[in-house]
Formats: sequence, structure tokens, C-alpha cells
Amino acid sequence: MAFLLAFFAPYRGMASLFTTSDCGGQLVRSLVQLLAVGSYWLALTWLPITTATAIGLTAPLVVVALSMPLLGERIGARRWLAVAIGFIGALIIIRPGGDVHWAAILVIASTFLYALFLVLTRRLAALDDPRTTAAYTMVVACVASTIAVPFFWIKPANLTDFLVFVGIGLAGVFAHLALIKAVEYAEASLVAPFDYGQLIGAALLGYVIFAELPDLWTWVGATIIVASGIYVVRREAALKRRRAARDI
Repeated sequence: MAFLLAFFAPYRGMASLFTTSDCGGQLVRSLVQLLAVGSYWLALTWLPITTATAIGLTAPLVVVALSMPLLGERIGARRWLAVAIGFIGALIIIRPGGDVHWAAILVIASTFLYALFLVLTRRLAALDDPRTTAAYTMVVACVASTIAVPFFWIKPANLTDFLVFVGIGLAGVFAHLALIKAVEYAEASLVAPFDYGQLIGAALLGYVIFAELPDLWTWVGATIIVASGIYVVRREAALKRRRAARDI
């Protein structure tokens, strides 16, 4: 929050920065994002980072399912089929009844919340300045998490831990702004599949830092999820070109 306010307040002023056309929508979106992140981080206490990331990659498919009732976007039969196939990939990773930790449920909850967050971001992008949306997100998260501090706070043990927290803050500001601008210019169901790139980073960092290697079924399920998401992207691009050609 400190980074974000330092970047934006001098240009817009504090009052203008928090002027919104939908205060309720901003608060709901911010709380949804906080719950999504909290659920995911808690799951990482028990799950390998690559497994959690792979399950979380179903979020773009959930966005497709939510875009029709919440945004009025048209969803064709082929996209619904891609959603179904993607969830089959998630089930392969989770393997109900298998040896995957129960914390996978937390990642599933986080996935649905994150998808709802993306849909709400798309809706608010048409109403408010992206800097206003980012400001509400950070301030609400800061206030809500501060209430929990007395129950969960652990003092950073050293300078490295402190610098990691600072890095998270900086990365969060720039990543959040990029996401808001992306869904301002394109449909949420089209932007979301680009999240798949994080699977590569999660696999590399999981191995280098935590010595975690995904098992075969995690890779099989992740491949199915990514393939279904890429199909959605290509399908959307083709439909957009056809609509543009008709308009000409």
C-alpha cells in the first residue's frame, strides 16, 4: 500500500485517487482478492508450489464460466467444452481419493475466488481509473490483514526476510496495475489464460529453492489444463477476426 500511494497520490491527489463510481463493487472485489491470496498462501504450507500452481491454472477456465452470467459475454459450446476438459486435467492433478494433501481444497477455493476477482476487475475497468481500483485493493487488503496481525504476526528473522517482503510489495503493485490495464483492453476470458506462463516459473523455482519435483500426473493434468486454455485463446482470436471482417 505504501508503494502504491507513493506512486499515485502525487499525480491524482488522495481524494481523487479514491473517488469511485462503485464503492461497493470496489470493496467486494478487494475482499475477494484478499481471500483468494490468503487461501493460496495457506495452501502452500502443505502443498508443493508446482502442484498448487497447476491446480490454480484452472482459474481462466472458471473465468469463462463466470463471464456469461456476470459480464454478459457470449460463451459458445466449444469454449464450454474446453472448460470441461480443463477441469478433467485438474481432477487428474488432485486425484480424489489419492495421496494429494487436503490443502488442495484451499487452492480450489482460491481459484474460484481469483476468477471472480478477474471478472469484477473487468467490470470495474469500464467504470473507474485503474489507479483507483489498485488503490482500493491495496488499502482494503492492508486494513483487513492488519486486523489479523495480533493473531498471526511473526517478526522477520533477518534482513533477507525483510527484503523479500519489500520485493513482494513492489512486485504486487506493478503486477496488479498490469492486470487491470489488460482486462481494460480485452475480455476477461481472453486475458486470463496468459496466467499459464507461471507454471514454468513455479516449476523452476520449486526445484531450485525447495528441491520439489512434480510427479508425472501433475504434469499430465497441467498439460491438459494449459492445452484447453490455449484453445480458448486461439478460438477467441479467430472469432474476433471474423467479427472485425463482418464490420468492414
